[in-house]
This record gives sequence, structure tokens and C-alpha cells, in this order.
Amino acid sequence: MYIPKIDFKLMFDSIPFVLSGLKYTIGLSVASFFLGNILGLVLTVLGMTKSKILQYFVRFYVSFLRGVPALVLLFLLYFGLPIQLSALVASIICFTLSSSAFICEIYRGAILGVPFEQWDASYSQGFTFIQSLRYIIIPQAFRISIPALGNVAMDLVKGTSLAAMITIPDIFQKAKIVGGRTFDYMTMYIMVAIIYWLLCIGIGYLQKKLEKSLNRYINVLE
Repeated sequence: MYIPKIDFKLMFDSIPFVLSGLKYTIGLSVASFFLGNILGLVLTVLGMTKSKILQYFVRFYVSFLRGVPALVLLFLLYFGLPIQLSALVASIICFTLSSSAFICEIYRGAILGVPFEQWDASYSQGFTFIQSLRYIIIPQAFRISIPALGNVAMDLVKGTSLAAMITIPDIFQKAKIVGGRTFDYMTMYIMVAIIYWLLCIGIGYLQKKLEKSLNRYINVLE
């Protein structure tokens, strides 16, 4: 029976080359998460308006982009459009659109989790709908949504590995290059799996710190 072996020397020697792609992995993740949050929040607000057209548009957008695999969307943007987008731009657009659909639902659920009395209190102070969202509702909803947003951030970090399919030189693409040169894909894939795992541990740590910080702030106010 074939038993795969891990070449630790190859793994150690390849660390600098593989980590040189980290700027693309982190850069794509941060850019897509930031833009996805903005777009997701806008979609959430649009879905709360009285316009049936906007409500149906948001429902269709969320349903479609939650149901389409990111790889299919990535290939559509990179290979299927009449204009040629760069691999980096296509990747950012893909992961932004995909994440925004999930983030929209996260914010929608978090806003619904804020007691309705908060709306009444803000309106009694003369706040408009937008002012109520900005100053009263969204800050509370954001605190509620942090764990779910942390999961989206982790999924984005892992999902950016798909960008290697359109030649983005991220850590996964770098690992594939070494694996192809040495014919030892097992070692390189285990190595890159550990790197992704460590990145997700870092995101989880930042998530917990942010939760504690916001909870401490709320406790002080109370």
C-alpha cells in the first residue's frame, strides 16, 4: 500500500517562496471583505425600503450570488465578459459580490435582532430612518454580527485560493509551482493547508478581541 511521505526539508526550503504570495492572499481577502461589507450594508438598507422593486432586486441578488459557486462566477468574470478584466480585478469583483450576498443576510438578521423599541426611541428623538440606522441601529447590529462576519472573513481567506485558477500568484499558486517542479504535491498542499489554518486562527483571535472590546464598551455605557 502506498504511504505518502512528507518532505520536511522541501517544506522548510519552500517557505520563503510560498509566503511571497501571501500579499495576494491577504490583499484579496481584505479588499473583498471591505468592499463586500459596504455593498452588503447598502443592499440591506435597500431591502428595508418600501420600494417593492428594490426589495425584489435585493432578494434576487442575494439568492443568485449565494447559489452560484465562486469558481463559476470567477470564470464568468475573467473568461466570459466581452471586455478582458485583469486577473486581480476579476478576483476582487468575484469575492466582493459573493461575500456581499452573505454579509447582506448577516446584517439583515442582526438588524432584526435589535429590539424594535430602539426604533421607537430614535424616532421619538426626531431621527429620520437613515439617522436611526446610522446612529442607533447599525452600531448595535454590528456587535451582534461580529461572529458571523468573522466566518465570512475566514471563508474569504480560504476562497481566495480559487484565484490561482486564473494565475493570481497567491500562496496556493506558489505551492502548486513547487509541487509541479518537485512532483511532491502532498508536501506542498499540507504546507499551504497549515498556512491557511494559521491565517484563520489569526482572524479568530482578532474576532474575539473585537468582541471583548465592544462588550467592555457596552458594559461601561451601562
